[in-house]
Amino acid sequence: MARPNRSRILPKRIQQIARRSFLRTGSIAIGAAAGSTLAAQSPKRLVDRDLAEAMGRAELSMLFKGNSAAEARQWQKEFRKKLESLIGDSSPPAKWTVTVEDVSKQPDHTRHQLLLEAPGVPSAPVYLLIPKGIKQGEKRPGVLATHGHGEFGYEPIAGRSDIPGVAENIKRHNYDYGLQYVRGGYVVVAPCLIPFGRRVDRKKYGGKDPCAVSFVRMQALGKLPLTANLRDQRWCLDLLQSRPEVDRDHIGAVGLSYGGRMTMMVSAIDQRIKVASVSGALNLLQERMTLRHSCGAQMIPGLLNYGDYSEIGSLIAPRPCVWETGSTDGLIVPKWDEVFRNRLRKIYRALGVPDQLHFDQFEGGHVWSGRIAFPLFDKVLKGK
Repeated sequence: MARPNRSRILPKRIQQIARRSFLRTGSIAIGAAAGSTLAAQSPKRLVDRDLAEAMGRAELSMLFKGNSAAEARQWQKEFRKKLESLIGDSSPPAKWTVTVEDVSKQPDHTRHQLLLEAPGVPSAPVYLLIPKGIKQGEKRPGVLATHGHGEFGYEPIAGRSDIPGVAENIKRHNYDYGLQYVRGGYVVVAPCLIPFGRRVDRKKYGGKDPCAVSFVRMQALGKLPLTANLRDQRWCLDLLQSRPEVDRDHIGAVGLSYGGRMTMMVSAIDQRIKVASVSGALNLLQERMTLRHSCGAQMIPGLLNYGDYSEIGSLIAPRPCVWETGSTDGLIVPKWDEVFRNRLRKIYRALGVPDQLHFDQFEGGHVWSGRIAFPLFDKVLKGK
């Protein structure tokens, strides 16, 4: 007796489901197909819930678990190698030129608007702020000052209150820390990162987030916005070290919000940074992706298989670093921020330098503080 054609005895709806199953998997699971007709009677499985649960189960297989300095140094070597494999090459161009776009004499400093250029690499706009009164042959310490999210990019960092809207932006976040540092006697370089300020035309995105769109587009090329920005930061360090008025061995880094995240990144990767101040960025990728979201400019695919931002921050040790958090900063989540702090404390203790780890927990919101950072930079970079 011939075997019946199963497709003829199945209801039409189940035939459709079975056909889709075959096209997807190459086989027909009749039981699964039939069961799918009862999906309305079962709890819905939404992708956001599934991803949140997956984030909560993230492996973080390379958390530091040692106690000795030798274990800490070995862990840093291994985790830095893993991080570099995840983000790719962030080396700045070996040969490059500088185009001067504008020079403005201010009462206490000179503001240079420059364009760093090299073949095959997008040009990087930067401000170079040089304090007045530098004597012949004198060298000053340098500071890399990185901006966060926002339509103005690097303009607030350099104190461009003459540009409409920038003065209010500065007031809201105490955002002109580049200007504050040059007034403190430092030579300051402030890059404009992607996709912000003059490096993006937001009108062309139709209301979509340029961070998310840039991340997806660059992923199609095997690239990351974060790595491109890290390259430009390191390019700025090259610029500082090329200047005759800069002490090339005394350079610090500072930033708020995304600028804080990128200050953490460049300090972790580049040993030329001798002291760092990370503001408004004491949050974990695991927390942000489980409870809410994070922008594409901060994403490192695969990171949570091995560690989190806390492990990247741990690569700064044993160098001094201050982490700023405002009491009303909605981007800093209680309990999660303490997880971050404890992981940092563990590596600094193992290296025998717990006094080099600083936390500025101040009354305020998502703003730059500088309360601990300014005297710390003076001590480390000026020997005061």
